[in-house]
Amino acid sequence: MSTALQAVFGSWSLPVPVTLALSLLTLIYSAGWIRLRRVLPKAIGIWQLVAFIGGITSVWLAIGSPLAALDDDLLTVHMVQHVLLMLVAPPLILLGSPAIPLMHGFSKRTVRDLLGPILRQPLLQQLGRTVTHPLFCWLAAAIALLGWHCPAVFELALKSDAWHEVEHACFLVSGLLFWWPVVQPWPSVARWPRGCIPLYLFMATLPCDALSAFLAFCDRVIYPSYLSIPPTLGISPMSDQQCAGALMWVCSTFIYLVPAVAITAEILSPPRGRNQEQSLSAASVILTKKPATSNAEVPL
Repeated sequence: MSTALQAVFGSWSLPVPVTLALSLLTLIYSAGWIRLRRVLPKAIGIWQLVAFIGGITSVWLAIGSPLAALDDDLLTVHMVQHVLLMLVAPPLILLGSPAIPLMHGFSKRTVRDLLGPILRQPLLQQLGRTVTHPLFCWLAAAIALLGWHCPAVFELALKSDAWHEVEHACFLVSGLLFWWPVVQPWPSVARWPRGCIPLYLFMATLPCDALSAFLAFCDRVIYPSYLSIPPTLGISPMSDQQCAGALMWVCSTFIYLVPAVAITAEILSPPRGRNQEQSLSAASVILTKKPATSNAEVPL
């Protein structure tokens, strides 16, 4: 390993709060998944547990792994973080159908007496309907992507740890919103016909392509902070910028193409039953219904 890389990785230290928070979230989900499988084995599959853990792992790789030690030195590494936070982690997390397993990870009393009344608040439900509308989701992702890559804003995030964390949070939240209409995890309700989602995904490639082309074909280094890449890393600032643009273009194209093809095939295939959705609805009833007058426990 080169001296520069040794120095960079030597400066990395495990972010304990982030790692503990993500680990706790994974444990709560896993505990709820196990409880749910005991009651309704067909409600949720092993692949959903794997998807959720994969999504949480992708978040940690982006903000907690040694990648974070290189993002100030290489724009390509910074772009890998953005791809993980916007294009990889969100769909994996949502494919895990996180709502019911996470609720099952808490006690019945907590869900019924604390979380239930909060989630049933009309104002919160109206807010949820607004922010999960496909148009809002698309705009949120496009604005987050283009806004944070404006040179002045990007430089601000590079020079301030607090703003850097805000940037990462924006990418993750906007990514979750963007993928919500695509994955439609329980208990989401389709706001647009399913046939519109491939077009929704295609339109999402446009801001990505614009940013990628801007980075790849610009004749100067866009972000001044990357003008001082250590020579021992073996890449020039211009090559680094071009590589970052190519990475964004290739990843966004293929990651959006896969669900577009899958959804198109789903639309053209014969309709299937909704056994899993019905099982998850039954699981939510188990959590939220009032306890019986007898001393019998409602199983989780």
